[in-house]
Amino acid sequence: MPPVLASRHFSGSYAEARQKFLATAALVGAAVDSHVLPGQRGAMEEELAMDVARLGAPDARRLLIMTSATHGPEGFCGSGVQIATLHDAGLRQRLDAAGVALLLVHAVNPYGFSHLHRTNEDNIDLNRNFIAFDRPLPVNARYAEVEPLALPDHWPPTPADEAALAGYVQAHGHRAYMATVTTGQYTSPTGLFYGGQGASWSNRTLRGVLRQHAGNATHIGWIDVHTGLGPYGHGEKIYAGRNMADDLARARAWWGADVFAPFAGQSASADVSGPVVSCIHDECPQADVALMGLEFGTLPDDDMILALRADHWLMRHPEAPPAQHIAIRRQMRDAFYCDNGEWKGMILGQARTVLLQTIEGLKAA
Repeated sequence: MPPVLASRHFSGSYAEARQKFLATAALVGAAVDSHVLPGQRGAMEEELAMDVARLGAPDARRLLIMTSATHGPEGFCGSGVQIATLHDAGLRQRLDAAGVALLLVHAVNPYGFSHLHRTNEDNIDLNRNFIAFDRPLPVNARYAEVEPLALPDHWPPTPADEAALAGYVQAHGHRAYMATVTTGQYTSPTGLFYGGQGASWSNRTLRGVLRQHAGNATHIGWIDVHTGLGPYGHGEKIYAGRNMADDLARARAWWGADVFAPFAGQSASADVSGPVVSCIHDECPQADVALMGLEFGTLPDDDMILALRADHWLMRHPEAPPAQHIAIRRQMRDAFYCDNGEWKGMILGQARTVLLQTIEGLKAA
């Protein structure tokens, strides 16, 4: 897709993205539900909501789900893909012909999307929040020793701070450091990749959406759009399902041999606790499912983590000067969204391919 045409589907703020998504859904006749986040406002004092658009028969047995903004500013990418999908008449015709309904969940984490935080209004990383909180919480034994190195008292880090962190990485290895930081932790509410102490608003709301829209489905394909990991513009197909041979085989039959499983050490992503898509097994046990995190690369991993470190430091230090607030917010946006036509064209082309593959997989199921 030419860069100019690709760019028209993307937005410069959550407020613009929401308006564009709702307007496009109305234009194509999608049924829309809006779930407003209580007690919070956006960066421009706008209403915050998880908006849901559906195309296709209410009782369709085959359902394609696409979610965006699980991680806040990653919504710039996911929203653009969803809006482009609604505009795509050829894709809509294929959905109709295959008897597949389409469910688009816009802004799973509207607070983070608007305020440019990867986490939600409670500093919860939603992809670490979908666990069984009535059981013992996952343990990340090394996180406590890494946090003071990753989140020093001053920002930017001093040379001594950086030397201390580099020493840890040298001693344990870069992959082990990244796994410790990113897998998820449940002990530090202001720390990195915090999973929470209970089900978040987004968790509870999304489960309700599934019960409403997917309760009759016998076959479901779910694509959760992410950014921040991997080579620039490349869409890695991350297997987001259970460690079960039949489920992984189904995902690879639909999307190809380059579906990589984090638990096998193949993916750019750590094997995280509590991913959003895992709730499909609780809410739709009747369905055969194929689950993917579609992860588009932006910056090198260390630059992405640096932006997250700065963002969490800023949460701990709201007294920081206004100029530093602005710089860190911009750093976060740039870490998860490449605002240029080349990157957007790469994203839309790959996303459309995955959507077509999903339709064909559901059609043959």
